[in-house]
Amino acid sequence: MDDLIKVYFLETGIGWAVIGAMMAVMFSGMGSARGIRVAAGQGAGVMSEKPELFGKLLVLIALPGTQGFYGLIVAIMVSLQTGLLSGELACTPVQGVALAFIGFCAGMVLWRSAVFQGETSAACINLTAKKPEEGGRAILLPALVETYAVVALLAAILLIMWVAQGAAGLLDLGKLGGAAAGGG
Repeated sequence: MDDLIKVYFLETGIGWAVIGAMMAVMFSGMGSARGIRVAAGQGAGVMSEKPELFGKLLVLIALPGTQGFYGLIVAIMVSLQTGLLSGELACTPVQGVALAFIGFCAGMVLWRSAVFQGETSAACINLTAKKPEEGGRAILLPALVETYAVVALLAAILLIMWVAQGAAGLLDLGKLGGAAAGGG
């Protein structure tokens, strides 16, 4: 156990990066599942009386599920940038902690936006039940909530790339600073 902690958390940051990747997947998946449950519960009630609305309601029910996929994308990006998928591990402990924080923050936004989107979808399902001709417009309302999930995904991707690539530049600057201090 001591070797595991030493290798994955102290000598490298791979353990931290994996935790961040999994937090993004965990929180976004929990949010998507709950958001779909809220929307599906409302949709099932409406379809029990109006089964012909299934096609219009399916999109509204499925919309909160996208955040789960966004969390998976964050995890894949962390895996790609740290070499987890290629086997060529490259991650300092500081990078790993930064990636864990990015995964946590992205996962939290994705979780809450999925739940809020499910609630918005449920309201739009009620709208569609009362006025089926408004089904197309009703999709726009939960899509507005989706905007912030996309913002979190894009911010996470940019920060993951910055942490993974920018840290290499910082390491070079550290070598130069050390050489300048030792040479002076």
